[in-house]
Amino acid sequence: MGQPHLFTPLTIKSTTLSNRVVISPMDQYSAVDGVVNDYHLVHYGKFAMGGAGVVFVEATGVSEVGRITNGCPGLYTDEQVAAFRPLTAFIKQQRSIPAIQIGHGGRKASTQRPWEGGGPVSPDEIAKGDRIWTPLGPSDQALAEGWLTPKMMDSADLQRTKADFAQAAARAADAGFEIVEIHMAHGYLLQSFLSPLSNRRNDGYGGDRAGRMRFPLEVTEAVRAAWPDDKPLFVRISSVDGIDGGWELEDSVALAHELKARGVDVIDCSSGGNSPKGATNANLKRGPGFQVPFAQRIREEVGIKTMAVGLIRTPQFAEEVLADGRADLIAVGRQALVDPFWPLHAAQYFDIDPDFTKWPQQYAWWLEKWDKGLRAYEAEQAAE
Repeated sequence: MGQPHLFTPLTIKSTTLSNRVVISPMDQYSAVDGVVNDYHLVHYGKFAMGGAGVVFVEATGVSEVGRITNGCPGLYTDEQVAAFRPLTAFIKQQRSIPAIQIGHGGRKASTQRPWEGGGPVSPDEIAKGDRIWTPLGPSDQALAEGWLTPKMMDSADLQRTKADFAQAAARAADAGFEIVEIHMAHGYLLQSFLSPLSNRRNDGYGGDRAGRMRFPLEVTEAVRAAWPDDKPLFVRISSVDGIDGGWELEDSVALAHELKARGVDVIDCSSGGNSPKGATNANLKRGPGFQVPFAQRIREEVGIKTMAVGLIRTPQFAEEVLADGRADLIAVGRQALVDPFWPLHAAQYFDIDPDFTKWPQQYAWWLEKWDKGLRAYEAEQAAE
């Protein structure tokens, strides 16, 4: 076959992706005081070595109270910026693009790490050094019974949080990131403004869809102004709440039009999250590519690049999505945890890297000799 779509470069603004494989942001809850460490360097570094076109760092808090857990990274101090620089430098060294998702936990902030239960911080975690804080939200409505009740954001909270997003974007550029993604999904702050399930305000930031979109769009404008003009801006959305009475795909199409008008380059199409049952839970039938139709519809109706995510596990299926014009990028998450070298294995599947040139040079010279030896042995066996 010719060059697969999966390995066709894509230029967005001044940034050229060597392929269409993106490592999706996946929270690791392993930062200390919002500062990344050696764990993160190894964790994200291996995805860059594995050949992904883009490596996304997990949801990173724009403020201390914007972190989801005590273990989430942040971008609100100079120390945090400095800690990210070795990570972004290594990703670039491996011919990948470093990207970061910035967000605010909203009413889902100040919670436990998932392996601790995922609910409100307990006395056990506090005894170990974790802290608890009052979350913020569009309304003073807790996510579920037993969860912390958020403070309904007033005008000062809105202005400060908008400034926090802008400052985090500027810090991301200083830290060496080439792509910023605004987290507007999964029940966190910005998505909770969008959804009628969580936004019960009766001022200019609530009510009808236009009112509910107002604050997320103001944040987008602030980030776009703070983020370099020539660098791509992504937004991850929950395309649907997947809950009766919630945000629907038609709403996402309307939102995508507004985001495009404000300089957003790519819509990352996820779903769900307005539930205590995990970040992305929704009442959707889950199967390979179950969220691809969201990316396809937004791409077709809005004329904006989209990223498809959700149980895209094989190179064949990823290629089909791109070849059919249903999305421009493929986000791989848990499959990359299982196989960090998924992109390089995909290149082998399509037989476009017989000499291992896409692999790190330190690996390639070993693997080329290994492959020649295997082929020679197989030829000898076949001749006998």
